[in-house]
Amino acid sequence: MMAALQQRYLVLKLIKTTGPIGRRPLAETAGMSERETRSVMEALRNQQLIRVAKEGATVTTEGENVLHHLEPLIELQYGKNVLAKRIKDYFSIQAVHIVKGNSSDPGGSNELLGTEAASVFASRIGNGRIVAVTGGGTMAAIPRHLSCYPGAEDTLFIPARGGVGDDIGQQANVIAATFAQTCNSSYKSLYYPESLSEEAHTVFLKEPTARKMLDLYESTDCLLHGIGDAQKMAAMRDSDEDEQQMLASKGAKGEAFGYYFNGAGEIVHRLRTVGIQTNHLERIPLILAVAGGSEKAEAILSYLRGAAKQTVLITDEGAAKEIVSLIEND
Repeated sequence: MMAALQQRYLVLKLIKTTGPIGRRPLAETAGMSERETRSVMEALRNQQLIRVAKEGATVTTEGENVLHHLEPLIELQYGKNVLAKRIKDYFSIQAVHIVKGNSSDPGGSNELLGTEAASVFASRIGNGRIVAVTGGGTMAAIPRHLSCYPGAEDTLFIPARGGVGDDIGQQANVIAATFAQTCNSSYKSLYYPESLSEEAHTVFLKEPTARKMLDLYESTDCLLHGIGDAQKMAAMRDSDEDEQQMLASKGAKGEAFGYYFNGAGEIVHRLRTVGIQTNHLERIPLILAVAGGSEKAEAILSYLRGAAKQTVLITDEGAAKEIVSLIEND
């Protein structure tokens, strides 16, 4: 019965956060077969907790009430509250949100992370008006699940660091624009070739576009960023062999907004770019770090060891369990 309850709760919550939604995309997001999803949806409809129309499934008022009353029970059953509190207390950060599953598993995705991050962002942004976002697949998943929040149209989205690259869909510039399109708001782009020499970088900083972005970084209200595995990120950026060996020799584990961290949370390398710097972090009221998967546990851990106190971590069970295991064996 508890397994059935958890499954129905998950489907109901996903319909609430992403509806109206069809059975096939719902099955993919929930990590269930279409047959299982159909069965659960029929049960929820018979209980009048959802309504199913041509455009997809949505939650009824009674369904919202059920979600509200079931959430504490289900979250406790999953054990996520215990994991979240352990991580939050250990690193003294503001909050930890843990979603079901392990995005490192075969077939795993960032959609549940994106759904939770969108919900947390919309509920916490308040009157913040300048939001910096990084690139990456996890960040790209957030706008798909974002509902407009009060004052969303007045928000300015900017890339957390300038850049250009081959994977257009996962660039910070494009993701910032996608956020803005979702919220019917505005954005600014910053194109910065990562191959610039130190001399060219110095000249670039004097350009009007760069100077305007530097002012925006000083006034940023929220930073939304992912966390990557140091070696994988270096390889993705086509870093030369010397740089990759240097990162390995310095014990680099994680990467976030152009900074590489070792297992102790110390910065061992940073990219030469224009963007959010570590000295900005203490002045940014809301920092949402979004990353999941057991394979990223060490990377997330390396970032959290030096994270600002106002950081909110959004991760999944796979990463959370591994992080707790690592700190308990430290």
